[in-house]
Amino acid sequence: MAKPVLFSLSVCFLVLFQGSIAQLSSSRSRSEEYSHRQNECQFDNLQALEPDTRIQAEAGLIESWDPDHEQFQCAGVAVVRRTIEPNGLHLPSYTNTPQLIYIVRGRGILGTVFPGCAETFEESQRGQGRSARPEDRHQKLRHFREGDIIAIPAGVACWTYNNGDQQLVSVTLLDTSNVENQLDQNPRRFYLAGKPEDEFDPQQQQHQQYQEQQGRDPSRRRWSSENKYNIFGGLNTRFIEKAFNVDSETARRIQGQNDNRNNIIKVKGRLDLVSPLTRSSQERKREGRWEEEREREERWEEEREREQRERERDWRRRRGDYDNGLKETFCSMRLKENIGDPSRADIFTPQAGRISNVNSFNLPILRHLRLSAERGVLYNNGIYTPHWNMNAHSVIYVLRGQARIQVVDHFGQAFFDGEVRQGQVLTVPQHHAVVKQASSEGFEWVSFKTNDNAWVSPLAGRTSIIRALPEAVLMNAFQISRDQAQRLKYNREETFLLTSSRSSQRRAAA
Repeated sequence: MAKPVLFSLSVCFLVLFQGSIAQLSSSRSRSEEYSHRQNECQFDNLQALEPDTRIQAEAGLIESWDPDHEQFQCAGVAVVRRTIEPNGLHLPSYTNTPQLIYIVRGRGILGTVFPGCAETFEESQRGQGRSARPEDRHQKLRHFREGDIIAIPAGVACWTYNNGDQQLVSVTLLDTSNVENQLDQNPRRFYLAGKPEDEFDPQQQQHQQYQEQQGRDPSRRRWSSENKYNIFGGLNTRFIEKAFNVDSETARRIQGQNDNRNNIIKVKGRLDLVSPLTRSSQERKREGRWEEEREREERWEEEREREQRERERDWRRRRGDYDNGLKETFCSMRLKENIGDPSRADIFTPQAGRISNVNSFNLPILRHLRLSAERGVLYNNGIYTPHWNMNAHSVIYVLRGQARIQVVDHFGQAFFDGEVRQGQVLTVPQHHAVVKQASSEGFEWVSFKTNDNAWVSPLAGRTSIIRALPEAVLMNAFQISRDQAQRLKYNREETFLLTSSRSSQRRAAA
């Protein structure tokens, strides 16, 4: 009897040991990640930044902010904005960092390739006998639209196609300090096709300015760069021929030796894809029912996302935890969530605005990426209550309108006090107090946050730190009367979004 008991105890200790090691490894990974972000926030003030580098491609434009700027070094991130013309294709690529993409305008199709996952989209075989051609197969396609947040893990290849009738504009945050990036802190994009340029190379902007001063076409000259290739460009042609069993001409085309179209190319005709929506949309477009088809596509995508969310919740209930069974569902996991739709708002004040959040609870893949996002809208002169981010840096991209923003450091000094406008980026370091007030035209933004479950602590409002403090503490801390302390605590019944005092006075007078 002793041996079975000893064996059982040994197994129990082994399981506990492995669990402890796994937890320690996870904690170490997070501590290593956070250590990358430390000691990089030693600067005196913040700036609202415009893009530094601009790359013109055949069917689009890529603009990026200098990742070496002290604000981005502090947050451990890089930012890029991409504009794709209708029928434009951003070539397949992958990065050394996780990516969080917000769709500012337009709609399109995203293709991702997860190694080892099945090719679940396939077409029927065409032709018969010797004339039959192999049917096309590829991994799942995802349709996206304005307001979507898209999460792409590090090293996962993806491509984007604009199948709409207007420009597709997106802004992407690359988390260079993420533990998944085991290179240095420089953002890198590895292209699988074409002859692309480095979207984070500041020398390209200097070269473009020189070409413009010389009266030359900078975009055409820069497309013909001889030292930029996709990853096949560095391989010997014979290796490519043997690896793919193709002729030398095809191998040279794979390398992109004579390709001058750059990172975003114009598709000839339309992109012929295997999709449950693409086929029917082509038929309906011929019938003049394109708008109806677009609405049907959006409803179809929303229904699939709802079903996927239900499956994820069922899985967590069965598992008894919130791990989401990442390994088991990796191939079919949901990569996007819409936070632009007003009906999706998590916080709403009719006179002030609305806020929507996406985190690892409503988009579980973010637990793996350790990122989240906030989409905000402030109406005329609305205020986002003074607050601080408890466990994350916040990188704000201005979508529309203008606002005045103040950021205060631990010395109580104004770290930033100025206006921000559409297209600018402002980084708010962790724990720094920040307040936003919209101009008369309103203000819209998206904030990328460096934690999958970012917490905000408000300074004013019904759920604020001031509201939670005892009156006696407020009286002594601020040297005020009890009546003043009560007004300080209870004057505001809103939570995060406040109306300006002037607006409040008008409503009271009415």
